[in-house]
Amino acid sequence: MSAELEFKPRIVGFLCNWCCYGGADLCGVSRFQYPPYLRVIRLMCSGRVDLSFILRAFSNGTDGVFIGGCHLNDCHYNTEGNYDALNVMHLCKKLLENVGVNPDRLRLEWVSAGEGIRFAEVMNDFARKIRALGPLGKSEGIGQNELQSKVAEITKLVPYIKIVCQDKLASRLQTPEEYDGLFTQNDIEKLFREVVSYYIDPTKCRACSICLKKCPADAIVGGKNHIHVIDQEKCMKCGSCFEACPTRFGAVRKVSGEPVPPPIPEQARIIARKSKEDAM
Repeated sequence: MSAELEFKPRIVGFLCNWCCYGGADLCGVSRFQYPPYLRVIRLMCSGRVDLSFILRAFSNGTDGVFIGGCHLNDCHYNTEGNYDALNVMHLCKKLLENVGVNPDRLRLEWVSAGEGIRFAEVMNDFARKIRALGPLGKSEGIGQNELQSKVAEITKLVPYIKIVCQDKLASRLQTPEEYDGLFTQNDIEKLFREVVSYYIDPTKCRACSICLKKCPADAIVGGKNHIHVIDQEKCMKCGSCFEACPTRFGAVRKVSGEPVPPPIPEQARIIARKSKEDAM
């Protein structure tokens, strides 16, 4: 195949500052050869890699994503961030598989600052596998627009996914076999099947704006003396509104397994409050 037609994959690498980035630096200084098309993003810890980072990379057409961190039990932070990265990787692989993306496009490895040659070996092997898979979507038989749409749907649910899976994401397991069973296909299917939405009951909403101020996605529309409405397209399913709504009102309710009721017309959202004179 000519050089002009050779596939050169786009690979994004999230590298831990203390170990893997040092290994990559040593690799370069030692003049070990590895693919030039790796685009490095330097992080203080591999545990900083969020699900949304990985999904955004694939949504932008990246052919492969690599995460490099310290060896297990050698993290530079007491939180053992590399265990967090390991759990996120296993969850993300299952999510990618669920939408039809080959999970082999995501890889996690431990590389110390003194393992320059190991970094080169790992990257050469990963690049070889990504070249064999071809451009993102090609081996999967998914068009770019369809792929972006599917990944966007998952990305939108990341806050909800992290809340539902928070116990498993905090796991510290010991063997590869345990990690293989951490997130099953049934778990992922259940996750999407039982996704929770939130709805503000217009008969109970008192337009206090507490939920509106707490919403991190600005998904709640409302104002003074106006019944609040949740914009379902913006809602992240995080449950902040449900937790914030005063119990004496109980206006926000969870909806699962059924369509969310349509919002009331805008002209019907005004709350007519009695003045002191009318009350007398």
